[in-house]
Amino acid sequence: MTFARPAKPPLDRAAERWVEQTKKALTLDDKIGQLIVPSFESNFLSTDSDTFDELTRLVRTYHVGGFHVFGASIPAPPVLLNPGYGTVILGQPFSTAFLTNRLQSLSTVPLLNTADFETGVGFRIFGGTIFPRQMAMGAAGDPRLVREEARITGIESRALGVHVNFAPIADVNNNPRNPVINTRAYGEDPARVAALVGAYVAGAREGGMIATIKHFPGHGDTDVDSHLGLPVVTYDRARLNQIELLPFRRGIEQGADAVMAAHIEMPALDPAPSMPATFSPLILRDLLRTEMRFDGLLYTDSMSMDAVSKMVSPDEGAVRAVLAGADQVLHSPDPVAAFNGLKAAVASGRIAEARLDEAVDRILRAKASVGLHVQRTIDLDAVPTKIGGRANQAVAQEASARSMTLVKDDRRQVPLSIPRETPVLYLSVLDYPAGWQIAAPSRTFIPELRKRWPQVTAIEVSDHTPMSELNLVRAVAPRYGAIVASVFVRATSGSGRLDLSPELIRLLRDLARATDRTNTPLITTFFGNPYVAAAIPELPAVLLTYDFYDLTEASAVRAIAGEAAIGGKLPITLPGLFPVGHGLDRPAKSVSPH
Repeated sequence: MTFARPAKPPLDRAAERWVEQTKKALTLDDKIGQLIVPSFESNFLSTDSDTFDELTRLVRTYHVGGFHVFGASIPAPPVLLNPGYGTVILGQPFSTAFLTNRLQSLSTVPLLNTADFETGVGFRIFGGTIFPRQMAMGAAGDPRLVREEARITGIESRALGVHVNFAPIADVNNNPRNPVINTRAYGEDPARVAALVGAYVAGAREGGMIATIKHFPGHGDTDVDSHLGLPVVTYDRARLNQIELLPFRRGIEQGADAVMAAHIEMPALDPAPSMPATFSPLILRDLLRTEMRFDGLLYTDSMSMDAVSKMVSPDEGAVRAVLAGADQVLHSPDPVAAFNGLKAAVASGRIAEARLDEAVDRILRAKASVGLHVQRTIDLDAVPTKIGGRANQAVAQEASARSMTLVKDDRRQVPLSIPRETPVLYLSVLDYPAGWQIAAPSRTFIPELRKRWPQVTAIEVSDHTPMSELNLVRAVAPRYGAIVASVFVRATSGSGRLDLSPELIRLLRDLARATDRTNTPLITTFFGNPYVAAAIPELPAVLLTYDFYDLTEASAVRAIAGEAAIGGKLPITLPGLFPVGHGLDRPAKSVSPH
């Protein structure tokens, strides 16, 4: 099977001339460096610091091709018993923009910078627009919104000096136990996923951004997190064509300029044992390049992930990836070792110089395609006018509101129609209390609920809550005129967890039975992993959001209060309960004029 690919808009004459002249001027070290993409964090960084000196060395001595832009982090104590500290924080936009500018000024060849802005710039950078997770966008089901999300993300990214976004995720999440893709995918219907992937790629190009379809050849049907181990997908080629490869085909047809290879094993495509796609010429060259006719940039996934970093050293990992067909070695645990490994492999003849030149040509063409040969730095004064803003936020709010999915309402208690003075018990039900930082549970839900019903008693429970306190919740629940519960369960890369503890499930079941006898409203909203809802079929009213963060919490309260229509449709199957496409519609309540 061969796939059509549209004719890529040719570079203009000046860009072609720049590519050819630049190639001729590059030394061997320059060429090797172009294949290396190290990273930096986006918190404030003094130019008089060891970290800045190291970044400078990567540019001047090792001639790296670009940087991957992370948010930021803070250290946490590695303690047992009470490890509640979160380490992830958002980066700062001016710090990001200044650093990309400064590093560009130090580099002989313009830097092509990348980021994981999967749900918008606000996913990593403070003040940027943050959109719903891809599964929530799948529930909203509107390609126009996806295209607009990608366009806005492109404009905001370029304002920070970032040119390549590692989105959209083209994986089909048809495994409820997937701990790493989950809500990051548009859903489980390959055709629907493909349509939204195509919309995202088109929008990214409108916003001046290089979109990256990932994780090739498909990470959706795995139950191992590749941050922790090497997942294996065992299906035959016919099934892979029908499901896993379909969205990638659509993204390529739409003109995606980059693909990210996955650290996953697919024996049907490469029978060699323990062979991740990252290191497989059969998958990256024969399938992706030759059969699927993809001629854009090919990135590895992070080479620091356990799936490959525990398999090979950083130098050998870089060599194997480039031999397999990768153009860019991303986020190596040791970028200098990766450089030296590639240099030794070229010197020994293990990597042909023609393979190096092929990668360099693609990299330079990508740089020219986003205008870096004309203008490599950005206008710092434009950062506050391009990042965030009310118009961009309005698109995100519309998408969030339309993603809310009411899958059950057995007692017809949504929207919640109780007097304003009714005492409400609010339960914030957490998978575990550790690690919450930029999406602290219920920090928006509780104040928004209190605006509508001031008499709210808010209680947080988790897998650390003693049985005596859970019993106290059971005892006080009958005193309230309504119960609203929010369940927060992460499917977080590297955590290895994606469930609610049995004691918390038992608590929610007991509340469902008790409120059934008294007909007391009980509405449960699920944030994050939607599959958890299938474990508690007794709940009378279930609203799915597929997401975290303040925007999603505010949208959920508006939906419960009847201030916004509910119309989201399941982009996945809830095992044993509801099929893809299920969802109850609720119009917004009409508000009488004052």
